[in-house]
Amino acid sequence: MALSLVATSPLAFSHGLHYARAPRSAVKMQEQIGFQDPAEESARAASADQSGEFCYGLPGALAPVGNFDPLNLLDGKTFDEVRTWREAELAHCRVGMLAAAGFLVQEKFHPLFSGDGGTATEQLDNLPPFMWVLITIGIGSCEALRISSGWSNPNEPNHVFQKLLPEYVPGDIGFDPLGLKPSDPAEFREMQTKELQNGRLAMLAAAGFMAQEGVTGQTWGTAFGRPDL
Repeated sequence: MALSLVATSPLAFSHGLHYARAPRSAVKMQEQIGFQDPAEESARAASADQSGEFCYGLPGALAPVGNFDPLNLLDGKTFDEVRTWREAELAHCRVGMLAAAGFLVQEKFHPLFSGDGGTATEQLDNLPPFMWVLITIGIGSCEALRISSGWSNPNEPNHVFQKLLPEYVPGDIGFDPLGLKPSDPAEFREMQTKELQNGRLAMLAAAGFMAQEGVTGQTWGTAFGRPDL
């Protein structure tokens, strides 16, 4: 939830940007994954900083919420820090979308679970031990791919904790089995905003499902008088 507040606050534009030009190999890799040339992105963010654009001009701000940062979390943050937060927000958005869809489905359809229905918490308690091993391996593999795609090497000189590669587009790890990623940068930016908006809504929805099950001890269908759902 708190990460969905990150894309926020005109007060955040106070630090200058200093990126060195990335080597050609890095730029080539980026061209295969996203649309972000490090030097061009640095110049764009610096211009956004000077003109007072929200969140260094990153996608995600959309009416009616707009420039939403009630806690001033972006105040005094550098562009590198904001990019890292955006990566974290996208990761939570995607987990939130899977979780919200899971709440709608798993209470009646759970082929990987040994329970007989019930709330998500009850079903997790009934998982066979080998499933926890598979879940751990699956999550670890996904995180390893994400880190290898976007994080800078901690052995580099002047390394900053959790710093992203300058050529890396937050959230774009190159996974697109259905070929949905637009080839036009403007369309790609629009898709980024759509993913963020849907992900933020999904985080709220998943939190709502968990709160409802925790309070009532019932599945969402039963709580709304529709146990057949």
